Amino acid sequence: MFITISLITFMIIILVSVTITWTTIRMSEQFFFEKFSITNVKIINEIKESFESFHYSIVIASNNILQSGVIKTNLTEEQTNAEKMISFFTMGEYIKQIQSNFDTYEFEIIVKGENGVTLTTNRPHWPITDQELNESFLTSNTLKEPKRLLYQYDERKSETRSIEETRFVVATKALMDRLSGTVYGSLYFSFRESEFKKVYANYTSPGNDIFIVDKSGMIVSSNQSQLIGKKEVDLLRYAQEIKTNSHKYMIGSFRGKEQIILVETLPSLDMYLFNIIDKEKAFGNLIDKRKIVLISIGIVFIALVSVFFVSRRLTNSLSRLVRQIENAPKSEFRQYVAVLGTYETRQIGHAFNSMLDELHEYVEQLMLSQKQKRNAELAALQQQINPHFLYNTLASIKFMVQQDSKEDTEAMITALISLLQNTIGNVNETVTVREELDNLKNYVFINQKRYGNQINVSYLVAPDCLNVRLPKLILQPFMENSFFHGFNRKAGGSIHVLIWQEEDNLICEVVDNGDGIGELTETNLPKYKRQLFSGIGVMNVHERIQLIYGEEYGVTISSKQGEGTKVRIILPSHVEQK
Repeated sequence: MFITISLITFMIIILVSVTITWTTIRMSEQFFFEKFSITNVKIINEIKESFESFHYSIVIASNNILQSGVIKTNLTEEQTNAEKMISFFTMGEYIKQIQSNFDTYEFEIIVKGENGVTLTTNRPHWPITDQELNESFLTSNTLKEPKRLLYQYDERKSETRSIEETRFVVATKALMDRLSGTVYGSLYFSFRESEFKKVYANYTSPGNDIFIVDKSGMIVSSNQSQLIGKKEVDLLRYAQEIKTNSHKYMIGSFRGKEQIILVETLPSLDMYLFNIIDKEKAFGNLIDKRKIVLISIGIVFIALVSVFFVSRRLTNSLSRLVRQIENAPKSEFRQYVAVLGTYETRQIGHAFNSMLDELHEYVEQLMLSQKQKRNAELAALQQQINPHFLYNTLASIKFMVQQDSKEDTEAMITALISLLQNTIGNVNETVTVREELDNLKNYVFINQKRYGNQINVSYLVAPDCLNVRLPKLILQPFMENSFFHGFNRKAGGSIHVLIWQEEDNLICEVVDNGDGIGELTETNLPKYKRQLFSGIGVMNVHERIQLIYGEEYGVTISSKQGEGTKVRIILPSHVEQK
């Protein structure tokens, strides 16, 4: 029981501790996530405002160019070379004024007309030819949506330039007549991605990254330069999930790591602004999981030790009680248990001791009842035997009186008186072998006087058996059975009475050479039992012996047809009842 209770308690303590530890770590992380996300949301909003301001500047510049009649005229009318030179100079001066609004950024403005006139402010900045620009997706996308200001990513691969010098974010706008809706040219603001990055560069750190992603999932700008120009469709999925999320952030996997993802839309740029924080780098040092686990293990250890000793103390008294109860049968339920320990074990001890008292009282009453029952049964058996003796003997005396044999009658009456004195007058349940033989001889004398001396009786008794006690009238029923049933076909014969001791048993045999009843089998046994035990309580003798001494003792009978019958009685020789 102690082991069971300890194991269950240990498992519960460990389970609760693991649950609390895990919950504590999760709640701590959640708390930091919430606080961190609040700060980062503010940062993202600042970045968004910077992009909106940047976009506003582009919108003002593009509107100024769109509203310029000089630029429209130069891009729509046919001109001579001299006129073109003047137009280039005039447009250049106008665009320089516009470009002055972007002193913090290095960029290029290209104005391209349908008449083939192209003006650029800084051709080496964006290495793209006029033909490439005409055939570029930048131009085709712009002409598809002439009313919108589009932001597109372009990469100009070159062996002579660094990777940073080949990546561009280009703002494009179609030049369209508002009245007629005729497109007469296109406008391009090209920024190196490194310039575009200046908007958010100060807000990034190791494990805290910014990604500008267009609607196709392509990364247009990021502090993670190796990812620029690549498509990450998972980011678009996270953007949709966060829209339906009650939190401003979510935990997701990106590039094989668990990340904290925050996202904000940039409607003016038609892009998404992602702030992706490496969970391990950002919070690995804030929550010392190892320390929390060690503290939890220490608490669990102390709890387990405490539970062990408390459980041991509580179950010791119960274990002692169990051992005492187990040993109770060895002392025949005479040993009471000690009433010690906890309240429950003391109550069990009291209840067990009370049960022993009731058990002893019940056993005593049962033994008394059994003794009374046995005495009543013995008395009933005795009452069955004694009337039989008297009836047969009186019948013999009557016969002798009818024969007018005075001396024989007197001798038979004397034998009867002696027999009655030893049977009815003697209240003892047992007699000695000597006394039983005297009774038997008187009984034989009476029967021989009645039937004559055709049946000869002999006695062979070991001297050491004469004083051994045995139940009285134990041999007489079998002698009577031989006289009345053993010689119905034969005119005479002999009966031998043999008594001796064998180990701890007293053996008594009554053997005759009369008619016999044949071999005893299971088929004819009930019939022959009725014949053999029809005398003065032969079956009662067997039951009487077993009732007094036990089932290992009693009467056995063996017989053969025409050869006679042997009755063997086995009794304990060391038992003496008075």
